[in-house]
This record gives sequence, C-alpha cells and structure tokens, in this order.
Amino acid sequence: MNKIKVLLVDDETLLLESLEIILTLNDMEVIGTAHDGNEALSILEKQECSLALVDLNMKGMGGIELIGRLKSDYPEIKILVLTTFYDDKNITAAISGGADGYLLKDSGKDAILGAVEQIMGGRNVIDNRVMCRLAAIMSSSAKTETLPDSITEREKEVCSLLAQGLTNRQIAETLYISEGTVKNYISSIYDKTGIHDRAKLIVAIKG
Repeated sequence: MNKIKVLLVDDETLLLESLEIILTLNDMEVIGTAHDGNEALSILEKQECSLALVDLNMKGMGGIELIGRLKSDYPEIKILVLTTFYDDKNITAAISGGADGYLLKDSGKDAILGAVEQIMGGRNVIDNRVMCRLAAIMSSSAKTETLPDSITEREKEVCSLLAQGLTNRQIAETLYISEGTVKNYISSIYDKTGIHDRAKLIVAIKG
C-alpha cells in the first residue's frame, strides 16, 4: 500500500516539526514543509503529493490563496485546513474555495489523523465548532434551512448520505445506482432548495 504523501504548510516551525513527527510515526510520508503558499508551490514543482495540510493566516501567500492555486493547478491533491481561525470570512472562503476539511489546531492528534483518513477516503471533514459557525452563517444568509416538500424520498436518501460526507461514487454504490444518476439527483436537490454549494447543502440538511 502506497504511503500518503503529505505537504505541511504553516508559518509556525514548532507546529510543522510536531506534525511531521506525528504523521511520520503513523506511516505517512511528509514530502516537505513550507512557511507560506509560495514555498508550498515550489515544493510541488518537484514532489508528488496526495494531501496538503494548510494554515490560513501566513506571511506571504496565505492559505486561502494557496487553496485556490492548488485546486486550479493540482486538483488531485486533497486539502485539510488546520488553523486557529474560524471566523465567518475564513470559513466561507476556505470551504467555497474547495478545502476538503477544516480543523482547528487544538483538535488533537487523534482528530487530525482521523480527518486525514476520512479525507483520503473521499469524505469531507469539518470541525464541530466550525460546523456550528457555518450553520449560523447559513441561517443568517439563507431563508431555506429545511428540505422543501417537493424533495422525493430518493432525494432524501441522497441528502442523508451527503450529510454523512459520502462522495458521489460512494452514494452510487450505497444506493445501487450509477454515479451519473447521483449527479442528476443532486442537481435536482440544488434546484429545489436553491442551494448550489455542497457544503452549504450539508449544513442545511443537518439543520
């Protein structure tokens, strides 16, 4: 089994060293450490990577800009935000930008390792405190937080699996339907709820 290749991006040297030790001891390969987005992109020019752990507020290129660059230039790389910030601006920018996970730095070793495992398995991971903040953001900006009556039973099943963090492929396998059919259901759900963002839809489903 191939090791997970991880890039660490944070301007705190001590944290970088601690994370490198934790991940290495858990059979992952740290391909490099960077103190900002520019250093991270330089490393990726020479190294293969499957997951980037990214802080948000850094001198030089910050995490939000880096997330955008990664999604544009290296779409296959999963992104786990690891930060102390969970204000509205950072949360919405990171998640809408394409982050696969959002954890706070005080989550602890087990939470970080668990998040890595889930993200590499195709699930999204959001810290409970961040999820609460995201729900508050949604409640103040969106009028519809409950599923409309027009949602079919099958679409409700898809919603339930979305809320569990399953990918389209995993939903298809669970419901014994094609991935294309799942996409059609999600498109229909988007239209009926007026929510056209996966993370925001999950928040609305969880209520």
